[in-house]
Amino acid sequence: MSKFLQNLKFQQWKRFFKILSFKERIAFFVFALGIILALSFLTVNFVLSHTQIQATSGGVYKEGTVDQQPRFINPLYLSDRDIDRDLVELIFSGLFKYNEQGEVVPDMVSEYQVKDDGRAVEVYLKKNIFWHDGQPLKAADVIFTINLLQDPQYQSPLRTKWLGITTEEMPNEGVRFKLPKKYGGFLENLTLKILPRHIFQDITPQNVPWSFSTPKYLIGSGPFKFEKIIQDRSSGYVKEIILKRNDKFYNAKPFLQKISFALYKTSDDLLKAVQTKEIQGFSLLDLKSSPKIDNFKAYDILIPRYFALFFNQGAQSNKNLAAINVKNALALAVNKEQIVQQIFNNKASQEISPILPDFYNFKKPSTSPNYNPQSAADLLEKAGFALNPATGFREKALPAEKSFIFKKNLTFRNQGQDVTELQKCLAKFPDIYPQGEINGYFGENTKAAVIKFQEKYAAEILAPSRLTQGNGEVKQGTRDALNKICFSAKTSNNVLEVTLSTGDRFPLPEIAAIIQSNWQSIGVKTNIKNASLTELQTDVLAKRDFEILLFGEALQAVPDPFPFWHSSQKNHPGLNIASYSSSKADSLLEKARESQSPTERQGLLQQFQNVLLANSPAIFLARPNYIYFLDSSIKGFATEKMIEPAKRFSAIENWYMKTKRVWK
Repeated sequence: MSKFLQNLKFQQWKRFFKILSFKERIAFFVFALGIILALSFLTVNFVLSHTQIQATSGGVYKEGTVDQQPRFINPLYLSDRDIDRDLVELIFSGLFKYNEQGEVVPDMVSEYQVKDDGRAVEVYLKKNIFWHDGQPLKAADVIFTINLLQDPQYQSPLRTKWLGITTEEMPNEGVRFKLPKKYGGFLENLTLKILPRHIFQDITPQNVPWSFSTPKYLIGSGPFKFEKIIQDRSSGYVKEIILKRNDKFYNAKPFLQKISFALYKTSDDLLKAVQTKEIQGFSLLDLKSSPKIDNFKAYDILIPRYFALFFNQGAQSNKNLAAINVKNALALAVNKEQIVQQIFNNKASQEISPILPDFYNFKKPSTSPNYNPQSAADLLEKAGFALNPATGFREKALPAEKSFIFKKNLTFRNQGQDVTELQKCLAKFPDIYPQGEINGYFGENTKAAVIKFQEKYAAEILAPSRLTQGNGEVKQGTRDALNKICFSAKTSNNVLEVTLSTGDRFPLPEIAAIIQSNWQSIGVKTNIKNASLTELQTDVLAKRDFEILLFGEALQAVPDPFPFWHSSQKNHPGLNIASYSSSKADSLLEKARESQSPTERQGLLQQFQNVLLANSPAIFLARPNYIYFLDSSIKGFATEKMIEPAKRFSAIENWYMKTKRVWK
């Protein structure tokens, strides 16, 4: 029956189309197609309006890096290699962390309290935090980590941040930190990554594992855990490091299944990998070498790191740099815009202050030098340094000085340097001292020569005392004549010359070349002394062996310039590399460090910047941004500010590559 009905309907439709004219059939099909399209549109619109795209699990993110091999993969040690810091950031976690605006926020902490007017902080761990090997993370692990870095045997560079701080375990997985002094930025100390006590407790300081040669020690509690390493079999060169998702992560589980780091030997190799889509992310220091890349977005991230020229305020061998006018002239002659454009490809800001007012939204200093080479030249002219057309450098005539001056009486049988100089003087006159003997002893021959000298210049020596014969004693009248006749004053020129010390890694040599050109254009002879990182640390910085140092410094999320400018930090290993000293600046820095109020701290630091800039211990140059390239397939990255490049992974759990549509 059903088949009969189907045939009947078909026959009816067939007769229906036969009775329609050609134009009517065309109109019918157009009308039917319109209905179908309308229904399809309404269906799609309904689905789109009642559903939303949502990130879902899946995807492998691969990032490329250049000329770096992993070395110190341990939170106790601050490696100078970005790859080390990146791995520590992903594998380990801390009590606090940084959010995408660069602010310090709780991480493993469920709650915390600041007590005793800022001298104590109590924190309580979240429940169900586990190490990558399945062991529970406890308050004892936190205290163990602090004890390790406070132990001088472990030589942790973080030790100075924890001097005098004691820890105490509390009920319910709590830890109490007691501070010797109030410190408004202490919570930032708690971003320290925690080590597993059950793995490290029996390892001596000499055997602490640092590298990937011992991956079994790379057990953390972070969002990703170590999976494997790919090395060149013959050379051992690490080619790729692969991390996998920590499915038991205490916060939101990451969407990405894996993260891998591909290690390339040159920038050209990395850029080839970008073009062939082998990697989805990378960063380059030298932005001039980065071509336009399709499907990649460049994220311009603010970072509180700056470069400056530091004058050695301590044992300054170059006396010219002690003059404030000379330092001000050098500041006026620096073309910061040229540095920003040529070195950082306009991905940097000109800097004017040690507290980075643009970064922290502080008030700018009341005065700041702008590029003005003519004013710089005028200042040097007023300071007495005239341009020598023959050399192109500025010189200053020094006061005439005599090589030696007789200041004490000399008589028969005296001896010493003064007698030697007397004999040298008399020996210039063969008729007075024919023997010419120079032995430093006032003997008969010397006495006879002095008598002849006195009588030869009797008008100047004997006459004022109404004497007619010499007595062979060198007293006031004779000394004056000897000083006048034997030692004529000699003039000399002081060339305005400075030595600029810096490192040998980008961008330091490139910035130094621009500085050299700027200063020599106003007649200041500028020498450049490049040093390796090791030489900078052991010789230049440790011994404060420089005239002017081009170097970089970095602040934290809570601005605290105390380590860089307080007089207590002048000596190594303190970071006050300019050896700056000011009681007023010290007082302001101390109060700012202790303040628990961001508003009060801001006001104190703004006062400090004006005090420091008036003393001119440094010339602040530029604050480069961190440029991070990500493929368009990577979503969820929203970092705007960070304190160091590794912190771009602080919210890695929000990154995703896969999506799905779900009902609202």
